[in-house]
Amino acid sequence: MGFGETKSSPGYGNPPWIFKGSALYQLHLVKAETVRAFIPKELRLVEAFGYTLGGFFLANYDDSPAGVFDELVVIAGIVWNPPTSCAWAARVLVNSEEACHHGRKEVGLPSQVARFSKRITPVPRQTKDKFGGFLNMIGVGTTICHSKDCMDVQVTEVVGPASSDICNIKLMTDVPTPKFNKWMGPSITMSLPSFSGQTEYNPNLLKYSCRLACRVRAVRPAKVSGPSALKKERNHDSESRGFTAEEVLDNARNLSISVMLSKPILALEFNFLEMQVEAPTILSSNTTSSLPAA
Repeated sequence: MGFGETKSSPGYGNPPWIFKGSALYQLHLVKAETVRAFIPKELRLVEAFGYTLGGFFLANYDDSPAGVFDELVVIAGIVWNPPTSCAWAARVLVNSEEACHHGRKEVGLPSQVARFSKRITPVPRQTKDKFGGFLNMIGVGTTICHSKDCMDVQVTEVVGPASSDICNIKLMTDVPTPKFNKWMGPSITMSLPSFSGQTEYNPNLLKYSCRLACRVRAVRPAKVSGPSALKKERNHDSESRGFTAEEVLDNARNLSISVMLSKPILALEFNFLEMQVEAPTILSSNTTSSLPAA
């Protein structure tokens, strides 16, 4: 294997790896001081007025090398890669052991196994025509009931026998029956280049690309809420006396939650998604990681 190349995971087969499904891509304004904890020192953060562009990518894959699974990618921010820029993932949560292993070893992602608990609640809405009031009074009203689905996605990270709540994501989506009159947005293709690596499982600095083809439309941003306690006092104390392994995990988790709770500015719904992930290339080789394991 030559420098700048990586070998593929046997379970995933040879790259490129194809993932099909749907996703929500939500962009947030994230404080630069929060993001710098994730970014390697050799990379420069893209920022303005103390903020960078982060957010999350919440996907459900119904066809992938690892089968059906859910994924939440917490995007810390954007770093320079002249003449363009690349994203940096703070945390990747998946409910597939195989996908977690592949992300860690082959793509250099800070992947963790998680549970995705979903609850759907119908939210009825009523629309009346201009004569609705009178017609309703005489019992022949023309009130039309529309409904949307409110989906709550609770994401809980699992580490051995222990578990920690990460966030709850509340999505508002149209009921899918029927969907014939729903405008799914234009068809687009795009490339999302990203840096990764410098983790416990892959110490090299890597770059990889995701090429997406999908129907895209702007939607209402999802509402994100975090766990009740972020253990701030514990993390503050650990800064002055060094990190234990448990505190490193807690700190990385809490910083990721901070990204999720930052201000949303745009949400895009990807339907009929087909994502092609290329094998990463090695930008610099390290024998030890310069970042704490997440």
